[in-house]
Amino acid sequence: MRFAAKRCGVQFSPPSIVLIYEHTETKKVRKRIIPVRNFSKYSVAVIRAGVMNAHCINIYYSMAAERLKNNPRHRDYLEGVSQSQLEKLHIILRDHMQGFSLEHSLSSFCLDPDEDLNKLDDEDLARKKGQMDELFEKNRRRKDDPDFVYDFEVDFTKTTLEKCSWDDESDDGF
Repeated sequence: MRFAAKRCGVQFSPPSIVLIYEHTETKKVRKRIIPVRNFSKYSVAVIRAGVMNAHCINIYYSMAAERLKNNPRHRDYLEGVSQSQLEKLHIILRDHMQGFSLEHSLSSFCLDPDEDLNKLDDEDLARKKGQMDELFEKNRRRKDDPDFVYDFEVDFTKTTLEKCSWDDESDDGF
């Protein structure tokens, strides 16, 4: 690998991926701006209009990131950048084209344990589930791991539960 990616981000106008990389032989740090073509708010509007379901939308961003990563002009530079990172950058560009703020886009990638997932649309729910799967796989312990414990027990302290009004009004005795 001749190039080592240091940072990766987006440029909104024109829609581009910005890559800060280091040439491994000369140790020079450079910036490469990679335009994201065939990606507009109109193509995103077709997706949002219900033509595609959440699974197809995720595949759309996955394919866009894969096309960019396999492009012969950018392949060597993007070798150190994960495909999931490129997918996230495409989603940030899409959100910006739809008028959302950068804070809104970044908050959609964070997992909030108190968030009500029932209120999310299909696309956001699929994204959150994918993030939970990644986190699960990252924290998963296998038999081959050096810190694997077969019968691991955790004692969770019991907290007092709030009483609800319907708890006191049970007529059936349940």
